[in-house]
Amino acid sequence: MNLKKIVGSLVFMFSICVSGAQSLSPVDYVNPLIGTQSKYELSNGNTYPAIAVPWGMNFWTPQTGNMGDGWVYTYTADKIKGFKQTHQPSPWNNDYGQFSIMPTTGEPVFDQEKRASWFSHKAEIVKPYLYSVYLADWDVTTELTPSQRGAIFRFTFPKTAEANIVVDAFDKGSYVKIIPEENKIIGYNTRNSGGVPENFKNYFVIVFDRAFDFKAAVKSGAIKSNVLELEDNHAGAIIGFKNLKRGEQVLARVASSFISFEQAELNLKEVNGKTFDEIATAGKAKWNEVLGRIEVTDPDIDRLKTFYSCLYRSTLFPRDFSEIDRQGNRVHYSPYNGQVLPGEMFTDTGFWDTFRSLFPLLNLVYPEMNDRMQAGLVNAYKESGFLPEWASPGHRESMIGNNSASIVADAFVTGRKGYDAHLLWDAVVHGAHHAHPKISATGRFGHEVYNQMGFIPVDKNIDQNVARTLEYAYNDWSIYQFGKALGKPASEIDIYAKRAMNYKNIYDAETKLMRGKKSDGTFIAPFDPSAWSKEYTEGNAWHWSFCVFHDPQGLIDLMGGKQSFNAMLDTVFVIPSYEGMKSRSMIHEMREMQIMNMGQYAHGNQPIQHMPYLYNYAAEPWKAQYWVRKIMDKLYLPTPDGYCGDEDNGQTSAWYVFSALGFYPVAPGSGEYVLGSPQFQSVKLKLQNGKVLTIDATNQDKGNVYVNQVKINGKSYTKNFFRYEELIKGAKIQFDMSDQPNKKRGIKDEDAPYSFSKIELK
Repeated sequence: MNLKKIVGSLVFMFSICVSGAQSLSPVDYVNPLIGTQSKYELSNGNTYPAIAVPWGMNFWTPQTGNMGDGWVYTYTADKIKGFKQTHQPSPWNNDYGQFSIMPTTGEPVFDQEKRASWFSHKAEIVKPYLYSVYLADWDVTTELTPSQRGAIFRFTFPKTAEANIVVDAFDKGSYVKIIPEENKIIGYNTRNSGGVPENFKNYFVIVFDRAFDFKAAVKSGAIKSNVLELEDNHAGAIIGFKNLKRGEQVLARVASSFISFEQAELNLKEVNGKTFDEIATAGKAKWNEVLGRIEVTDPDIDRLKTFYSCLYRSTLFPRDFSEIDRQGNRVHYSPYNGQVLPGEMFTDTGFWDTFRSLFPLLNLVYPEMNDRMQAGLVNAYKESGFLPEWASPGHRESMIGNNSASIVADAFVTGRKGYDAHLLWDAVVHGAHHAHPKISATGRFGHEVYNQMGFIPVDKNIDQNVARTLEYAYNDWSIYQFGKALGKPASEIDIYAKRAMNYKNIYDAETKLMRGKKSDGTFIAPFDPSAWSKEYTEGNAWHWSFCVFHDPQGLIDLMGGKQSFNAMLDTVFVIPSYEGMKSRSMIHEMREMQIMNMGQYAHGNQPIQHMPYLYNYAAEPWKAQYWVRKIMDKLYLPTPDGYCGDEDNGQTSAWYVFSALGFYPVAPGSGEYVLGSPQFQSVKLKLQNGKVLTIDATNQDKGNVYVNQVKINGKSYTKNFFRYEELIKGAKIQFDMSDQPNKKRGIKDEDAPYSFSKIELK
């Protein structure tokens, strides 16, 4: 072949590659394995491949860990032990509503180690809507595709005299019944990790497309041939098929319910009468509909993979916990009182994490979903007397704060509707003045002393006192914002405006940091700002001292002005990460900060994630641009270790989604987004109201991290923030990027974003 033909062939092949890349749909960029290279000692996401529809009631995942292991799937594992229905929000909270299905060949086996099979990522297909893997020990390919409350499995067997499918209902109380005349197995499991009423069960039904040649129930590991029904601490079932030819397939249609067997049968209608490929196609279309709300144009494929993978993680939790009854009405099993009640219910989210950017992302891009979630919060309050702070599925003893107030306030001020907002007002007021009698993480633990003294002292036997004081102050501001938006009188809401300033009561002028304080007004000594001590939550003074989301200007004033404030921000990035770690035994959050080599900046944990954006409040926005881009480029990758700590139910992902767009909600409830450094050439947000928000960045390049100028609808714009009310109308935002900072833009007082003391208290 001559040179001209060679060049022509290369051009042709290149054009095909480019065309193919451009034809990819949003879900094609998603890698559900990002974050799965994790373990107890080190979080690179602590995720598992969630095979699901957006906000689905049930997720499915291959199971490499043992039954009950929170690390259900780890990228470095060699064997798969089953394919598990899961509702796990994180390994720390573990799972509920779980059972697994596993094919084998030859003599029936049940034990999870004996049925386990070697597999390779090279023979694994992982999409949000489809999972496929070759199980080498059994020469079986297993495929699954989910619906909202169900799934279809497709098993492709080798030539074998005996093909088996194991159903493991797990331990701690379970039941199975084989119904041969219907090619069906039903059962329930009760295994959970807390947060459930005494009558909790997850009922499942599995229908196969062919008759059984072998049937056995399993009682605590003992296989009992021709026993069709069994209740035990650990029940299971095995069904089998004789003399299959190579390539023969067995289909299993699966659904479950938290309500009853009858409801599980109704839920099975989602997959009945449909082929595997039809469910997979519908799942892909649903994901493209959801992910396609944000259309990104950029030549960097890895960035596109990272972005859409993060958007996928941002649209999994909180999960829809409701079901559709025989009359077509939405109902739910209450994880708070055990009753079956009408209406919405969502769960599996920790507001300590997700108030920061996950829920603000819903309000901007998926408002119709948060309309439903707020209705679910109304029901949670009716059914338990409190709003949840960490729900999985009911109240869980996890984290601190009263951040349901932020969730409710930000929703209302961004126009959420269709629910009883006035009842949620009662709920947030109640939560500010009460603690749950059994779950200290729900309501406000220590509210009595906080309300009396304006802070929580270190000598009142209330741990994490500095962190609680800071969060309660922001939560009080959130309540004030909510009440004001509802039109509540000053006599009801002014107390929350006053308490919003309580953060000042633990500020130490000597160190310019938030410091533990005794009841007599003296600060604790000795004091090491880098120490991960009991006054803070999963962090130290450097992390928590900037947690004044609602009033950065007030914090700037306390720290001695803009120059001093910026110096404190600078310091966070230069203090060696090993400082403070000698103050307590190593925990995974500390290790994750240490190995990132960004000083005391611990992006893998939530309290400090907003901190780089604070430069916008103190007339040095270019530093925010530099650090935000550096964090995105360094700490987010489309790889199994692509996160730098816990992904945490979409929060860490939503941080990236917002930041890649070029702005971030530092103070949810303010209606503002603070500017950073957009990562893409062009983005279109297709808003739910039919409007389009376009974000273009000229001179976009990995080295051009600085914002030279901004235009909105063709007009020059110097402020360091955008308003929700303007973005939601649809707009064209134009960033001009540069490799040099523009130190004249965004430096006036009026360019700074919202601060409570600056805007409302003067």
